[in-house]
Amino acid sequence: MMQSLRLRLVIGAMVAVVLILLLVGFGLSRIFSDYVAERYRTDMSAVIDQLAAGLELKNAKAVLVRKPADPRFDLPGSGLYWQIVSERGEVFRSRSLWDLEIPVAALVPGDYGFSATEGPDGAQLFVYSRRILVEEPDGSRNFTLLAAFDRSVMDDALLDYHSAIGFMLALTAAVLVAAAFLQIGIGLAPLASLQSDVALVRSGLSRAVKEGGPRELRPLVRELNHLLRERETAIERARARASDLAHGLKTPLTVLLQLADNLPIAQRDLARQQIDLIRQRADRQLQSARLGVEQMAVTELSALVGKLVSVLKPVTEHRGVAWRVEIDEALTVDMDPADLAEALGNVLDNATRFAATAIQVSGRIEGERLLIDVEDDGEGVAEEALSGIAGRGVHLDDKDPGSGLGLAISQDVLTAYGGSMRFSRSSMGGLKVTLAVPHNGG
Repeated sequence: MMQSLRLRLVIGAMVAVVLILLLVGFGLSRIFSDYVAERYRTDMSAVIDQLAAGLELKNAKAVLVRKPADPRFDLPGSGLYWQIVSERGEVFRSRSLWDLEIPVAALVPGDYGFSATEGPDGAQLFVYSRRILVEEPDGSRNFTLLAAFDRSVMDDALLDYHSAIGFMLALTAAVLVAAAFLQIGIGLAPLASLQSDVALVRSGLSRAVKEGGPRELRPLVRELNHLLRERETAIERARARASDLAHGLKTPLTVLLQLADNLPIAQRDLARQQIDLIRQRADRQLQSARLGVEQMAVTELSALVGKLVSVLKPVTEHRGVAWRVEIDEALTVDMDPADLAEALGNVLDNATRFAATAIQVSGRIEGERLLIDVEDDGEGVAEEALSGIAGRGVHLDDKDPGSGLGLAISQDVLTAYGGSMRFSRSSMGGLKVTLAVPHNGG
C-alpha cells in the first residue's frame, strides 16, 4: 500500500488524464473517420448521379452522352474511376482505368460501407455502386454504376489527422499533468504548514497549533490542540505526584539516617549504604516520571558538554587527566537539558574514575542519528563483558563504592527518547561509550 499521499494523488490524476484523453481521442477519431467516409460516399454518389444523368438508350443501344467532368477520370491510374455495366454485358469505363475492368461479381465488403477490389497497379479500391433501371419502348434494362477511388488516399488523410490529433492530445496531457502537479502542490501546502506548526510545538517554541487554515484541516487542528492540552494537564499531574513523592521520602530517609548513627560501626555503614541506594533509586523513579513529558526542548550539545566538563575537570586535575572536546557548536539534541545532562553526565563520571591520562568527547551526525562518543585511555573492559556493562548493579571495578546504577540510568534515559547506548574498545586503549539519539537535522 502506498504510504505517500502526494504519490496517490499524482497517480490518480495521471490515470484520470490518460483515461479521459483516450476516450476523447477515440471519440474524435471515430467522428472524423465517419465524416471523411461520408464525404467520400457523397462524392462517389454525385459521380454516379452524373453517370445516370448521361446514360441514354438509342435504337436499343446504351449511349453515355455526358461523362463526369473531373479531369482525373481521363488520367490513367489517377486514383479516381467510374464504370457502367449493363445486364447485356455492355461496359463503359473511365479512361483512368485504362484496360482494367472492375469485376462487379467479385466485389467484397470493405470498411466504412464501401465494397473493395483491386485496381490499377494492384492498389486497393473502395467502390461505391448503384443499380438503376432505364426504361425503353421495348421494356427496361438494368445497369450497375460504379464509382471508385484509391483507399490509400482516404487512409493517408486519416493518418495525417491521427498524427495531428495525437500530438495535440499528448500536449494536452502534458499540460493537464503539470496542472495536476500544481494543484496537488497547492492543495498539500497547508499540510506542510501544519507540519511546521507541530514541529514548533515539539521543540517547545509553541504551546499549541495555530488555528485557521483550510476548513478541512480545522477539525484535525482542534483535535491536536485538545490532545496537547490534555498532555499538558498530564504533565502537571505527573510533576505534582513526583514532588509529593520526593517530599514524602525525604523525611523517612532522614530519620533512618539518624537511627543508623546509633548502630554499631559495621551495621552503620551497611545501613547508610542501603539508605543511599534507596535514595538513588527513588531519584531514578522521579526522573522516569518526568521522562517522555519534557522531550520538546532542544539542547545545544557543545554548551552542555562544556558545563559538564567544567564540573568534572577538577575531579581529575590532580591526576593530570587531559580533556579533549570535539563538538561542532551548531549541533543540537532534541532532548530536555536535564535528561541529556544525566545520561551524558553518568558516562563522563564513569570515564573520570577510570581514565589514566586523557578523556575525549566528540559528536557527529550519522544518517538520522546524532552520536556522542566518550572515550578514555584506562584499562578498558574485556570484550566478553561489554554487553553487560549497563546492567543494574554492575560494577566496572570491584573496589568501586558506587551503586552500579549510573550507566543503567543513562540507558533508560536514552531509551525513553528513542535512543540507545553501545560500548566498544577505544582507539585510546580504554572504554568507548557511544550515545545515539534521533536527529532531525537541527
